[in-house]
Amino acid sequence: MFTGLIESVGRLAEVKTTPTGLRLRVVTPLASELRAGESLAVNGVCLTVVTVGDGGAQADVSPETVRATTLGDLEPGTLVNLERPLRADARLGGHFVQGHVDATGRLEEIRPQGDFYWMAVSFPSLLSPYIVRKGSIAVDGISLTIAGLGPKQFDVQIVPFTWEHTNLHALGPHDRVNIECDILGKYVVRVAELSGLAIRGGLRAATH
Repeated sequence: MFTGLIESVGRLAEVKTTPTGLRLRVVTPLASELRAGESLAVNGVCLTVVTVGDGGAQADVSPETVRATTLGDLEPGTLVNLERPLRADARLGGHFVQGHVDATGRLEEIRPQGDFYWMAVSFPSLLSPYIVRKGSIAVDGISLTIAGLGPKQFDVQIVPFTWEHTNLHALGPHDRVNIECDILGKYVVRVAELSGLAIRGGLRAATH
């Protein structure tokens, strides 16, 4: 479990193709604090650290994760958002983020407003039941608040600190991003389904 508050921006040093997926090596100041077997969210995707050394950490990416996220698109040199799991005695500053990406979206527009930035992100229709105005959403692992919502895209406003301390400043229009909807919304939709209410779209429906 994560919070969506990014601890560090790492740099993807290496991408290796394996017989079953990918192995990523990320250079990060967090490396000295990581151990093999621990979880690490990379751009909002929960991965397991397999080795640590030389200022970096390696993690394997399964074929399903390659399919469902943007990790398979990343090239060496790419900046990635990193977060370690939430400690039981820590403050929850963002929202509950599982590191289980629901779908990928696309960055449609970036508009500066003083020191702030507006970002418009398009999303697949299957996510519509889980996205609400003023609700929480994770974009590349960053906990954000939905400020505007249309049928196919949502708007978020980025504060200067988040802009400077995440990978958002390195993204451009049409770049793909990982989206994870708020887990509370997923349970509400599931209860509605079990109660016999018809839900348009939905992650469950999309898998059948």
